[in-house]
Parts: sequence; C-alpha cells; structure tokens
Amino acid sequence: MADYKAPLRDMRFVLNEVFEVSRLWAQLPALANVVDEDTASTILEEAGKVIAGTIAPLNRSGDEQGCSWADGAVQTPKGFPEAYQTYAAGGWTSVGGDERFGGMGMPKVICAQVEEMLNSANLSFGLYPMLTAGACLSINAHASEELKAAYLPNMYAGVWAGSMCLTEPHAGTDLGIIRTRAEPQADGSYKVSGTKIFITGGEHDLTENIIHLVLARLPDAPPGPKGISLFLVPKFLVDANGALGARNSLSCGSIEHKMGIKASATCVMNFDGATGYIIDAPNKGLAAMFTMMNYERLGVGIQGLSLGERSYQNAVEYARDRIQSRAPTGPADPDKLADPIIVHPDVRRMLLTMKALNEGGRAFSSYVALQLDSAKFSEDAATRQRAQALVVLLTPVAKAFLTDMGLETTVHGQQIFGGHGFIREWGQEQLIRDCRITQIYEGTNGIQALDLLGRKVLGSGGAYYHLFADEIRQFTASVGADLMEFTQPLNDAVQTLDELTAWLLDRAASNPNEIGAASVEYLHVLGYTAYAYMWALMARTALQKQDQDVFYRTKLGTARFFFARLLPRVHSLAAAVRAGSESLFLLDADQF
Repeated sequence: MADYKAPLRDMRFVLNEVFEVSRLWAQLPALANVVDEDTASTILEEAGKVIAGTIAPLNRSGDEQGCSWADGAVQTPKGFPEAYQTYAAGGWTSVGGDERFGGMGMPKVICAQVEEMLNSANLSFGLYPMLTAGACLSINAHASEELKAAYLPNMYAGVWAGSMCLTEPHAGTDLGIIRTRAEPQADGSYKVSGTKIFITGGEHDLTENIIHLVLARLPDAPPGPKGISLFLVPKFLVDANGALGARNSLSCGSIEHKMGIKASATCVMNFDGATGYIIDAPNKGLAAMFTMMNYERLGVGIQGLSLGERSYQNAVEYARDRIQSRAPTGPADPDKLADPIIVHPDVRRMLLTMKALNEGGRAFSSYVALQLDSAKFSEDAATRQRAQALVVLLTPVAKAFLTDMGLETTVHGQQIFGGHGFIREWGQEQLIRDCRITQIYEGTNGIQALDLLGRKVLGSGGAYYHLFADEIRQFTASVGADLMEFTQPLNDAVQTLDELTAWLLDRAASNPNEIGAASVEYLHVLGYTAYAYMWALMARTALQKQDQDVFYRTKLGTARFFFARLLPRVHSLAAAVRAGSESLFLLDADQF
C-alpha cells in the first residue's frame, strides 16, 4: 500500500481559490479574529503530518488485530492508545470545539479537511474523536452551563471521550419505539436502565472516562418520538471538583465482530440504573440529537470520500509501476517487457472516475460545511436562514451520495490492482470493507433518500430544492461563453431535476409509493448535479490560471472527463424515476 499523503494542494485550492473562505471569515465577527488563510494552512499542514506519520501506519495492523473484549473491558489494537494520546496532545480532538471550554473554535470547513485526512489514514481510529465531537456538539448546544463546564474541557482535551447511545435491538431507524427508561431522583439526577447496541466507542482503553449520551423515556413520556429525552451518563461519576469518582452502573456486554472498521469498538451497552443528567428539557431528546446530526451525517459522507481518496492514491501508484501488455497504439516504453497499465483506456477510465468523484466530493463536502458555518456564525438573519435551508436539503445528499461514490471508488481501486487487490497484502480490500459501513450507519442511504425526497423536497413544496437550483442558475448566468462547455450541461441537468421534482410533486399527491420508488435515483440525480456545479466552479478558477501551473490544466482535464463520462448518468437515473412505482408492486410478498 502506498504511504498516505494528505491532499493539501487540492484542499487549499478548494478553500482559498474556489470558495475564497478567508473573505467569508472576515465578514463573520465570530471568526474574523479566530482564523485566516495562513492559520488554516498551518492547521492543515500540521494535521497532515501527525496523521500521516502517527495514525496511518496503524491502519493495517489495527484491522488485522481488531478490538478485543474480556469481562466488560475493551482493548484497542496495539499502538492505538499511544497514538490517541499523541493526537489529543496536539489539540486535534478540539479543532471545532468551543473556545470557552478549551476548543480551537475552528469553522466546520476546516474541521472537514482534518476529518478527511484522519479517515483516509485510519477510519477505525477516526471514529473515536468523531463520536466525541458529536457528543460535545449536543452538550454545548443543549446542556446546562454546569454540565458544559464539568464535561466539555476534558472532552475537548481528549482526556475523556464521548459516545452516542441511540439504537436498541428492536429500534434502529424507528427511535420512537425505544424502551430505555430514565427514573427521576430527588437530587435532580436520573437512573437510566436499558440496552443499546451498535455503540461506536462505547467502551475502550483510549481515555480515562467515556461520556455517553443516551436516549431514554421518562415514566410519564408520551408515546413515539415526542416522548424521548436525552441524558448524559458518564462511565465514571464526576465529583464537584471535576475528579473521577465511582464506576457508574453501566457495562459493555460485548463487542460486534464486523466486516470492516475492526479497530473501532462497536459495543452492546447495558445501563442498569446508571446515574445520568438530563440534557435540555424533558421529551426534547431528538431535537438535542439532531443538533449534531447534520454535522455527523456530513462527517460520515466525508468518510466515504476519505476512503475513495486513499484507494486512488494506492491505485495510481500501482498503475504507474505495474507493467502488463502494450498500449493499444504501440509500445509506450519499448525498453521494458510491457507498458505500465496506466496506458490502457479502461485503467484510465477507472482512475479518472476515482479522481473526478474524489475531487468533486471534496468540493461538495466543503460547500456543505460552509453552509453550516454561515448558519452558525452569520449575524444576518436572512443569510442564516438561507444557509440552514441549504443544509437541510443537502445533508442527506452529502451522507448518501458521498458514501455511495466512495464505495464505487474503492471498488475501482481494487479492480485496478486485479488479483493483487483481492488479497490483504495491498490493503485495497480493507478499504472496501471499511467503506461499506458508511452507507449503513447514521441512517442508511435509503433512509437518507426518503428524507431528501419526502421531507426536504416534496415536504417543502420544492422550495428547498429551488433555492439550490436558483443558485446554480445565477452562477451559470454570471459567467462567460468560455465556460459554456461546463455550464450548458449543468443547466441541462438542473432542467432535468426541475422536471423530475414537478413530476414527483404531482404523482406523490395521489400515490405515496412514488416517493420510496424514486427516492434513491432522485438523490443520485441531485448528487451528480451538485458535483457538476462544483466542477463548474473549479473549472472557472482553473481556466483563469491554466497557464500558471500544470495543476490547473490537470483540474480542467478532470472536469472535462466528469462532464463527458459521469454527468450523463443522470439520464438513465431520470428514466428510472419516471418509470414510476408500478413495477415494484407486481409481485406479492410470497412471490419473492
């Protein structure tokens, strides 16, 4: 496997040249004195060094060793605890944390780049700080000042970790039917009892304490989602001075044996009257959880992108070195027995597909992160409202499309290796196994598609969609004829989406099956169109600078490949949407 190299040049291109993030930061008082282009560049460069040097070397050994469980204790693979301490000591567990409690206070668009590097290097390792960051978001947004002061500093410092305890054996997507109970106590605390499954980082040996956020029901809670509350339940109780006390009444019953991410502890957690503290008001648990969901779902999308990037780095190095057969036009290297496989059209098709999807995905994930930053930090109400609407629309696309494309990209990388890609030695098969979970957790991609089409697009009468479509049209109308090769097919894709949206608004009104039947294909049409918008933005910058550096000419060539070979996929997807739901219900259940 090739050594991981952080794609810093491309990250700087997206942030500084395409989106000009420093201009946005200068307009936001909350960020103006916190981050600028030089600060961001230093953060990314230093993060890249520690991640490539300390975290990436543990990826294969962590996969082979995995986590182990004995008597309720979980041991992570060799080297993980030491690497985690190094990572935390550098401040990398607090990049996006609130400065009041020891965080760096960086915007999400910077965090997104660090997350990509970390997950490319070692997804299993990256899950531990990711879950902690998600727990911190919910605590910071909804907990009392006392709980924030007691828990956030050590969580940001990496001394304590966090976990999110949602799923139960009978309740996955449908959290409204959870059974975990919380009994109020005279001192204002609660006793939490129940079993949670699939809990990432529920137990491990990386930190001295783990802070669980647990969804549970109060005794008088109404049924369904409106009766869920959120509780902070520490592994070790914390006294008034912040010191660790007795072990709480909770335990890890087992860990899962998984297809991938084997160095990430996926736990069954048992709460047996554990002491907990309510976050926000009673029966407001889902609202508190959804504060971090947009961040977490974008984060999972970035995981798909990350593994695609790692697969590409491995595959392109292999394709340059591996010699097999001759180029169709004759020997490219007559002095060798055969030519490197990068000369073959099909290998180039796969490499360019990987490159185009990775770089388009990096721009798109950064775009969504910028909307999160505007929604959080802007002092203008209209700007915040618009950015939040785009976040609502695009979050399910970011989670599902980035991970679907991530799996496609990792598979292409394996295919380029041929038989060597199927064996463990080269690492390509691990990337596929690790990537597969990204399409499943934080809401399966099918659920994301239903959310996009049913709630966000049709539920708003198309308003959220048209906000994004209008932005694209404003862009294409503002640029010159020199970008026509990109803007014309982009406009055509938006027109296709307009027609599909109107068609579904009409059909779904009389047949609710149309939403589920069309949702995945519709999400992919929107995903490819969003990537086309990103590629048109990147092409505008690259076209202006193509004489300065080969980097920009390479970017233009990749853009042209995307529009020629990948964007046309929207046509078959649109045809599938228009085929309707009838063919899905031609068979009775017993005919399957």
